[in-house]
Amino acid sequence: MTTVSTTPGTTPVQPLPTPQPAMRLRELVFGAARSAAVRAVARLGVADALGDTPETPERLAEAVGTEPGPLRRLLRALACYGVFTENADGTFAHTDMSRLLREDAPDSLRSISLWCTEPWTWEVWPRLEDAVRSGGNVFEDVFGKEFFDYLHQDAHESAQVFNAAMTTSSVQSALDVAALLDLTGVASVADIGGGQGHVLASLLEKHPSVNGTLMDLPGVIARADERLRDGGALAGRASIVAGDCREGIPVAADLYIIKNILEWDDGSTRRALAAVVRAARPGARVVVIENLVDDTPSMRFTTAMDLLLLLNVGGAKHTRQSLVDRLSEAGLRIDGVRPVNPYLHAFECVVPD
Repeated sequence: MTTVSTTPGTTPVQPLPTPQPAMRLRELVFGAARSAAVRAVARLGVADALGDTPETPERLAEAVGTEPGPLRRLLRALACYGVFTENADGTFAHTDMSRLLREDAPDSLRSISLWCTEPWTWEVWPRLEDAVRSGGNVFEDVFGKEFFDYLHQDAHESAQVFNAAMTTSSVQSALDVAALLDLTGVASVADIGGGQGHVLASLLEKHPSVNGTLMDLPGVIARADERLRDGGALAGRASIVAGDCREGIPVAADLYIIKNILEWDDGSTRRALAAVVRAARPGARVVVIENLVDDTPSMRFTTAMDLLLLLNVGGAKHTRQSLVDRLSEAGLRIDGVRPVNPYLHAFECVVPD
């Protein structure tokens, strides 16, 4: 147990030595147990029930409606990885990681933790070998329909978890994007495939002289950020346009933002980038923001997402070079690549004259 409690009056259990390769591999093949434990504790609401004072498993079990013995075992398993810490007196306390599972945490990862462990994931992960052999998704073989059709038609609860996870992720990264981008000389911004428009809203709040357009599929923009809708605080400077960016982009802007949508097959990626270049005037900026599976301090996270994309939609995360290649092929001039945060990179491009 590697996390030390900072709560006064408690003595943490001493950390164990680093295991040898054979034991690390044993731990790795039991990775499903870790994921299942995080999902269980998130669904039970244990992090929300535990306050700033260490609690016994008995008190926590009473609060969340479980048996104390199994709950102690669950918490002990998670404490091995720094999610909660077990004290010498048998109580458990929060760590920085366990607090992220609270609903009220400003940077909560509860929805994302649930999304990555939804029931359908346990059925497709064992088919990874088939996906690697074929190079395509296995989701349709398992469920008889495409991923998003399945979510919205057959798995309504999972669709709600997906929406909550994407909203959480977008809200958190939007502030990082707004802090990174210099909008000097920019009068108009277009957020292409921008989901609910959290990035656009953050930019418009920071830059009161800038106007913006959010473009995404009709079903997506129907849930657009309230700040951008009619009557919202930013509605006077925001437009919302329905459309598929692979088919065309009816928006002229000084700056185009494309965030986390170039994860489809190569053909779709090329069509989307070509549409941006056709729509943009010479000299317009194009900022492409993506997770990379190399050159990042979060490779364990991004490479895992890459494999999940392969399984469910046949997509892929980019390497730095693969994205440079796609942007160059589209005719964009790449002026630089900068980290947005530990798991996102921004590729600063310009449409040539």
